[in-house]
Amino acid sequence: MLLLGLVAVGAGFFGKTLPSGFLPEEDQGFLFINVQLPFAASLERTVAVCQQAENIALATPGVKSCTTVTGFSLLSFSRNTYSASIWVALKDWSERTKSEESYDAIKKHLGQKLSQLPGAIAFAFPPPAIQGVGTAGGFTFVLEDRAGKDVPFLAANVSRFMEAARKRPEIGSISTTFLPIVPQLFVNVDRDKALKEGVELASVYKTLQAFMGGYFVDYFNRFGRQWQVYVQAEGDYRTRAENLGLFYVRNQSGESVPLASLTSTKSISGPEFTMRYNLYRSAQINGAAAPGYSSAQVTKALEEVFAQTMPPEMGFDYLGMSFQEQKAAKGVPPAAIFGLSFLFVFLILAALYESWSLPFSVLLGTPVAVFGAFAALWSRQMVNNVFAQIGLVMLIGLAAKNAILIVEFARLEYEQGRPLIDAALTGARTRFAPDPHDFVRFYSGDSSLGNRHRLRGRGAAHHWHGGHRRNAGRHLHRRLPDSGYLLCG
Repeated sequence: MLLLGLVAVGAGFFGKTLPSGFLPEEDQGFLFINVQLPFAASLERTVAVCQQAENIALATPGVKSCTTVTGFSLLSFSRNTYSASIWVALKDWSERTKSEESYDAIKKHLGQKLSQLPGAIAFAFPPPAIQGVGTAGGFTFVLEDRAGKDVPFLAANVSRFMEAARKRPEIGSISTTFLPIVPQLFVNVDRDKALKEGVELASVYKTLQAFMGGYFVDYFNRFGRQWQVYVQAEGDYRTRAENLGLFYVRNQSGESVPLASLTSTKSISGPEFTMRYNLYRSAQINGAAAPGYSSAQVTKALEEVFAQTMPPEMGFDYLGMSFQEQKAAKGVPPAAIFGLSFLFVFLILAALYESWSLPFSVLLGTPVAVFGAFAALWSRQMVNNVFAQIGLVMLIGLAAKNAILIVEFARLEYEQGRPLIDAALTGARTRFAPDPHDFVRFYSGDSSLGNRHRLRGRGAAHHWHGGHRRNAGRHLHRRLPDSGYLLCG
């Protein structure tokens, strides 16, 4: 009993020491690259930088191909001339057998090389663990201006938050999609003068949109397809603000009035786009945990930084996988799930043996298996995530199954008149007879799961976390029955 008590205490210690997480980052066969040039950079510059980024990616061992979309940011879904997204397809898992071709090595190599690109900020980031839930792996944190103030207020707080967050050791990388000081051209319409000239304001704005941007007219059908019709000026006539004098708008008398006489232009800076989250003006922040830290530790660090640096007018929330992690954390705690697992196993065993005492003998072996699972995760610096928790629930059933056979053999011996201790030892030895064969099989399975580089294909991470935990628990659980602890305790 003393040994079992120590094992139970050790299992509780390891359970509290292990960092918690949600879903691990997996090798899904592809990853993304985000490219960000200086604000208002031309599309030609973006294409040139993307070509350099593609050359870096294609020269990386394990990369198969690249697909680039210039003028589009996958993180913010904004369209501009100075952003780009690159889809990097990796070779098949069976072809990536070397250590430098592993997913982590490829991502690390891309991060190092892309950081050296001149004139741009480029970095690689993983896809979300569940496709369709967010656009990127790692964490997605949202800063909210809940007081409804102006853009400079939000920009100042985002800058302060980012500066403090970069100093935290839990955070490996962090970036934001909030672009508050993009160079812009502001066109001011003199409304009083337009009314005096007899020009409708709607006509002025429609003409500006049609010639300087683009105006949708209608659809038409041809070649078995439906096409859209847009009206806009040629590129040479809308590259400079002075070209507004080339465009005219008619007044109520049918006379043509030049737009230059009704408008004035000036250079300003402002946000490229405004994100609204929960109706508040917000800034999206993406990043990843530093090596050795879990998502729960990163979340705690972000909230601590927010509490230390942000004024009362600011709030925060989560997006994508981070939002799902917070929802899961507020649900049924893992301790309750494990407790219910023990309860159901106990009730089933009580019905099986028609006894309230024998099930305790069976369940006394569970702390040993749980201790082995937690110790294995702790020794390999792994995270107690969802996959590991599912493996632990399965382990409770597997440990009970093994103990049921031992107790059943011991019960038969005891009913035949043998002393309690002798019956327990006989049951343990009887069950241990096939164990050398099981041990080799379990050990070889654990070795394959223990070598992460040998796990290939989609979903390898959950096999690594859950399988290693189950096998490690079963090893320790199977080494002790022959001592008679399970029944005699």
